[in-house]
Order: sequence, then C-alpha cells, then structure tokens
Amino acid sequence: MASHPKARVLILGGGFGGLYAALRLESTVAGDPDVQVTLVNHDNFFLFTPMLHEVAASDLDLTNIVNPVRKLLRKVDFFQGDVVAVDLQSKNVTLAHGFDHHHHAVGFDYLVIALGSITNFYNLPGLKERALTMKTLGDAIHLRNRLIALLEEADTECCSPIRGPLLTFVIAGGGFAGVETIAGLNDFVRGSLRFYPHLKEEDLRVVLVHPGPTILPELRQDLGAYAQRKLTERGIEIRTNVKVTSVNDEGVTLSDGTFIPSRTVVWTAGTSPNPLLSRLPCVQERGRLVVNEYLEVPQFPGVWALGDCASVPDRRTGKTHPPTAQHALREGTVAARNIVAALRGGRKKSFDFGGLGQLAAIGRRTGVAEILGFKFSGFVAWWLWRTIYLSKLPRFEKKLRVALDWTLDLFFSKDLVQFVTQRAPSLSEEETHAPAPAASLVEASGLPIVPQAGRESGTYPQTL
Repeated sequence: MASHPKARVLILGGGFGGLYAALRLESTVAGDPDVQVTLVNHDNFFLFTPMLHEVAASDLDLTNIVNPVRKLLRKVDFFQGDVVAVDLQSKNVTLAHGFDHHHHAVGFDYLVIALGSITNFYNLPGLKERALTMKTLGDAIHLRNRLIALLEEADTECCSPIRGPLLTFVIAGGGFAGVETIAGLNDFVRGSLRFYPHLKEEDLRVVLVHPGPTILPELRQDLGAYAQRKLTERGIEIRTNVKVTSVNDEGVTLSDGTFIPSRTVVWTAGTSPNPLLSRLPCVQERGRLVVNEYLEVPQFPGVWALGDCASVPDRRTGKTHPPTAQHALREGTVAARNIVAALRGGRKKSFDFGGLGQLAAIGRRTGVAEILGFKFSGFVAWWLWRTIYLSKLPRFEKKLRVALDWTLDLFFSKDLVQFVTQRAPSLSEEETHAPAPAASLVEASGLPIVPQAGRESGTYPQTL
C-alpha cells in the first residue's frame, strides 16, 4: 500500500516572523510523521536586531546576539539559501544555495512568506555606493571597523589637514535605528579618544539628520524631545526638518543646501519590502501583501504573509499594524496556529495585538520608553530596555553571555580591535628554497618596494 504523502510546510525567511512560526510548529506538528516543516533563510543564524547597535558600539561581542538556527530547531528542517522565485499557482519555490549558487525546486502545501525588508536608498545620488547601513550583523561589524580605522588614520600627523572630515560622522534617520546607532557610536568614539594622543574632543563632529521636527516620532513628542535634549548635551548635532539629498567622496549635502564634509554616512532612513513580492500575483499595498485578519493571502489558500512582507489590518484602528519585531513574532505564532488548524482541523485565530510599547537606548545608561501607556525616561527606561530585550533573546546561553558582557562593560573600557577577514601574507617557494624576489615578499606584506644603492633595484641580497 502506498504511503500517504507528507504535508509540506515551507517558511521563507528566518527573521522574527519566520523563526517564531517555526518555533511554534516545532512544538506542535513538526515531529509528526505526516508533516514536513522546512525553514529557508539566507543565514544559518537568527539575528536579534534590537541589540545590533551594541555590537557596532563594542558593547557586545558579535556572536552573542546571533543564534544558530540548527540549535533552535531540532524537528524543523533547515535550508540555508536564497529565494529566487515563488510560483503560488503551482505551489513551487525556486531556491539557490552553495558556492555555485545552484537552484532547487521545492514544492509546498502550506507557505509562510516572511522575507523581511531591504534598505531603500531612494535613488539619491552617491548614497548606495558610499553609505553604510544597519540591518545585518555584517553592517554592525563593518561600522565598528570603520570607526576604529578612522580613529587610527586621524591620529597620524600626515592626516591632520583632513582630520575634520575623518572624524565627522553623519547618521541619516531619527527613528529607533538611527538614534540608537548614533548614541552608541558617539559613546564609543568619545570614550576611545584617550587612547589616541593626537585627537581631542573638539576634533569630533557627530551629526543626526532627521526629516521631522522631533526625533523618535514613534514615541510621544515629549519623549522624543527628551532624547533630543540628552543627545545634544553629549555633543551630538541634531539637524531636524532636513534630509540627505546626495553623498560624494567629500561629504554629504542636505536639503537646506548645507554641505557636511565627512567620510562616514550611516543610512537608517528607509526600507522597502523584499522586491520578490512585486512579482507575486497578489493584492499589495505599498509593496506589502494584503492579508486578512488570519494573516492569510486571500487569493491563495494555504499562503500566509508576516512582518515587513504583510499589510495586516488592525481592527482597533482601522489602519494596519506596524512592521515591528514585537508584532512580527506574534504574527508568526498566530500563523503557525492557523497552519495547525488547517492540518488538524480546528478554529482559526485572528491576529489582534495592540502593542506593548516602544523602547530606545540613547547611550550612557539612559533611555526612553513608552510601555502600556506609561512613560519612562533616564536610567529606568534604559534598565527596562536591557531587561526586556534580554528576556526576549532566545536561548539561556546567549542571555548569559550578553549579561556577562554588560557586567564586564562596567569595569573595562570598550575594545578597539578591528575584526578583519583578510588572509595573512603568504609565499610559495620552490623546493630548492631559492630566495624570493623583493617584489614577491614586499607586495605580499603590502609595503612599497624601495630600491637600495649598490643593489639591483627591487631585489633583496642573497643573504640577510
């Protein structure tokens, strides 16, 4: 007798929405012999993005805010790769992976689309080519390396004429990502100056550019004003009601005509849903898939969309739910419950979540928070930020490592080591061990070749 085929549940994306859908299915149907659940993600880890700025500011070790997917999920299959195409009619997804990026066709019976968002540079001249972003672990490491490299460069005497642009940092976007990034960056750079004898506080210029009248528009205006005042007191220049219009090698031009000489621009001012969604034959709103209260894509039974990919109706306000992490993880749980209902029968659950509040860390053990209608600022808000996010970080091991990092940070200064990935200089010699030309040795070390009098230009002597 032929065996009954397994019901195939495919989850695209391992962010908050996709992971929490997988975790729910892990604890319900993933172990059943007639159900196969697969999670697809570009990385083999889950990134806890609320703590990303702390990696950039050297407050946390880079591995402590990521969790290997294979340690989080034991019954759910995992596929590390990229989604190339989704065919909803034939219920088939094309995936690519491996060093040669070869393709796989994977079928599904139930599909969860949680592909997240990408950075939008709005076609501003020079921005995509020159700006740094803060969405991935690599972004945080790259920003940290850039800050340290600029401090090292600016400390040299030969760079004293361009010290100003080297030590001018422009962050575009006054939302949570921009404010937390600039607060951490400011603390890190100013705290590091004592290790650079040729640099002074007045050499630094840290600028936050925001298109609105007050930063942190997601919070109440008085909390945004408090954060703005605190950051200004710490030497951060806040430019409101202006936007970045272009970036070149020399600096940043703003919409009011101001030009800021700078070598570092961090862009946190725009995101867009994954462009793959635009190729799907679904009703969309601002690039997001329109779903019903059960997070289903109405035109295609058995398809759900979550997080940044979905326009989720909010019955309380008549608008849509914001694409935040706290909403996405709960959407993932609700979608998983509805998948179980589709598999096993039962009542579907509608998504109804009003939000618990918002928090932002603004450096130097201060923060702002609005939780369940109550406002907090200063140390209490900062403590709440750390306590709440630590509790949300998956796995006890990571919680402990982060808590230890935060404790050690009370006693020691921030690390100034760059995380470089270049291979060490190497040399391939013949078996006779003949001396190598100077060009080979010196080029491998990255140093210039300097001819010496009395010797053939560009070669080392036979003996040293």
